[in-house]
Amino acid sequence: MPTLELAGSPVQRPGISGQTASQLEAWFRERGEPAFRARQVLDAVWRSEASSLDDVSTLPAAMREALASAFAWDTIDTSEFVLADGGRTEKALHRLADGAAIESVLMHYPAGSDRRERNTLCISSQAGCAVACPFCATGELGFGRDLQAAEILDQVRSAARRLATRGRRLTNIVFMGMGEPLLNLDRVLETVAALNDPGRFGLGARHITVSTSGVVPGIRRLTALGPQFTLAVSLHAARDPLRDVLVPLNRRWPIAEVVAAAKDHATATGRRISYEVTMIGGVNDTNADSEAMAELLRGTLAHVNLIPMNPVAHTPWTASPMPVIERFAERLRREGLPVTIRRNRGQEVGAACGQLAADRAGAPPVAAVARRRARLEASSAAALRGERSAEGLPAGVDA
Repeated sequence: MPTLELAGSPVQRPGISGQTASQLEAWFRERGEPAFRARQVLDAVWRSEASSLDDVSTLPAAMREALASAFAWDTIDTSEFVLADGGRTEKALHRLADGAAIESVLMHYPAGSDRRERNTLCISSQAGCAVACPFCATGELGFGRDLQAAEILDQVRSAARRLATRGRRLTNIVFMGMGEPLLNLDRVLETVAALNDPGRFGLGARHITVSTSGVVPGIRRLTALGPQFTLAVSLHAARDPLRDVLVPLNRRWPIAEVVAAAKDHATATGRRISYEVTMIGGVNDTNADSEAMAELLRGTLAHVNLIPMNPVAHTPWTASPMPVIERFAERLRREGLPVTIRRNRGQEVGAACGQLAADRAGAPPVAAVARRRARLEASSAAALRGERSAEGLPAGVDA
């Protein structure tokens, strides 16, 4: 099985993109410098095309040297880019200072008669993932570590710089890349604050989506804070026995608890919840599944996204046929639930979460794949019979 290889601890110098104005002002005050220097730095980080502190001509050379000793201008060491969909999808594999591999995906949606142009970036919040959903390539990689706020933000800065050369700008950001955002919630909240801050990235909160596979304490904490970004729940199944298999966190926080927390969040914020469902042929696309989902979400402030499964080498499953997905969607719509069927982007370059990193990590041993397939076939068959999983939580998940 491929594993994440980390060459030590995260970068010792904090990333400068993770610094707030007040933090930088304090840093300058300690050195006898005026507070306006902080604004010069933030403008260079977020509003200029500077590739390093050497390019920040508004600062004296000695000050640039001091800043370079204290902060990393960019926490991303190298990036590999692959294109798909005629250039409309761009996947990036980023290597961080300690060798950790993370991914981001930039998707361009041209303007139409009824919509504005959108440029959406999907970003990672962890190196790898501890949740271990079996249809996800990131789950195959395992969990490496949490990302620092600057390591998340530098994915955004990288995409914004690339778009700027084309006369475009980022319009939407989704935390749907590698990792479970609510298991790294403090850093994710720092990131969202920077993205929303008019003095830094300046993106409206309603253009930011944070996803979770069902970390109920994290959802409750978000509700107490009252943010206005969109909350997305990776639902995938509405019956506990099946969701135990597809989303192992369900063994800790069953689906009724997850939806109850999400419903309270929607009530508190007035923002509908986006429920994501990866459609797997013969597994979670039956009439029983659509009926259970309709019953679960009926009367809630919700929007359901049905997404054909991307092929993942280590699973025995394939995507549901489109007619099956359309019937599933129609059943939900009859209950008054808004539904979108999403078309996959970038399949030829492995644009689904973790696929490029898994590819670069190397193919798992044939015997390991065979064992995993057999275990998934047995567990999904038991789930379809209504049997709950007896397995424990994935390693790295704090119960």
